Amino acid sequence: MKLIVSKFGGTSMGDAQAMRRSAKICHKQNSTIVVVSATSGTTNNLIALSQASELGKLEESEKLIASIRERHLKLAADLEVTAYTRTAVEDLLGEMETLARGIFMMRECSPRAFDRMQSFGERLSSLLFTEALAQEWSDHTVKCLDVRTVLATDNLYGRATPLIDKTTENAQRVLGDLRQLKTTWVTQGFIGADPQGHTTTLGRGGSDYSASLIGEAVGADIVEIWTDVDGIATTDPRLHAGARAIRDITFKEAAEMAVFGAKVLHPTTLTPAQRKDIPVFVGSSFEPEKAGTWIRRNVEAAPTFRAVALKKEQVLVTLSTPKMLNTHGFLARVFDVFQQNRVSVDAITTSEISIAMTVDRSTLTHEKLFLELKELGEVTTEEGFSLVSLIGNGMNHTPGLAVKIFGAISDINVRMICLGASRHNFCVLVNEAQGPEVVKRFHQQLIEV
Repeated sequence: MKLIVSKFGGTSMGDAQAMRRSAKICHKQNSTIVVVSATSGTTNNLIALSQASELGKLEESEKLIASIRERHLKLAADLEVTAYTRTAVEDLLGEMETLARGIFMMRECSPRAFDRMQSFGERLSSLLFTEALAQEWSDHTVKCLDVRTVLATDNLYGRATPLIDKTTENAQRVLGDLRQLKTTWVTQGFIGADPQGHTTTLGRGGSDYSASLIGEAVGADIVEIWTDVDGIATTDPRLHAGARAIRDITFKEAAEMAVFGAKVLHPTTLTPAQRKDIPVFVGSSFEPEKAGTWIRRNVEAAPTFRAVALKKEQVLVTLSTPKMLNTHGFLARVFDVFQQNRVSVDAITTSEISIAMTVDRSTLTHEKLFLELKELGEVTTEEGFSLVSLIGNGMNHTPGLAVKIFGAISDINVRMICLGASRHNFCVLVNEAQGPEVVKRFHQQLIEV
């Protein structure tokens, strides 16, 4: 039998109807492991609860606790869960409230406490979905798995790094031979545990990543990502109505799309699956009959222009110094500053005495990063940009490429370009207000032809 890891997002867990629909998909697909997100909006409420408690806002905290409690108990009632499951849900809600009160009393929410607070969303939804799936698949064994017994990470709370070998070892010890046992496990995305057993999170959007990591650890044949859209499109349909579905795409192309703004997949999702060459399917849990998108190592069609992605809220950071001229190792020092501060750069270009880099606008709050950069040279920042990326194949070996690209946006100022680092990507940095227009023109003139 095929070993299938199926992941369902927050909207697929949104209410009893959505859970039952997702359960039918698991039954039909014969899923071996099911990874679920928190119910839509719950993680945001848990973050707000942590913040309100830390600030001593008792009334706001109590309203958030009541809202989370009411929603999940209603779900339990709508699903007609067993007394055992209802008690387990109530116990988790009580644990959440106790933690919130502890944060309130201390007026402090440590990173470790914050990760634990965020974990309640997935822990609650997985309990409820286990019941929904057991009802749908009545002649099959369905169990709830605490992913923290399997997914091992370091202790960088808020953005933990998975420990691959340890996770694989844990999976073999905890789950055994999944191909022989007729059991489906429902577990949590987004969370893991550090070497001391404390709860960690992988960062927002980490549930997709969890599914891929688990798929890698158990040697899955397929990883499925079930969301609220029918696979991956050539661009965001909200930006351009001419967007069309992509049925097959390579790992490298899909990864570029995720990194440079496509919202369907978390940027880190594909790395574990790619390491083990596990095909990834992306489909809609609301319209499972539709074709969806398959992501594989190799596909038949390899067009020069496959898709267009938009990444908003970009800041252009320029570091200038005469010390760069004819000096070896300078770039390494710059990159080390970013690495030590765990800040990623989206695009980069260099001249003899300067480096220009684009980063997310949230990076501006990272004072330590900029203080360390200023020790290396003069630093300037410019806000209000979007990074528009053309995704495709053979871009660094295609004659006339620049003529086509810049011909499409001849009347729009391009602040920076990035080409050459990848044959799958050509980036242009433009004024944020013009980003959607650039996406539309690229799609019309390069993809729809």
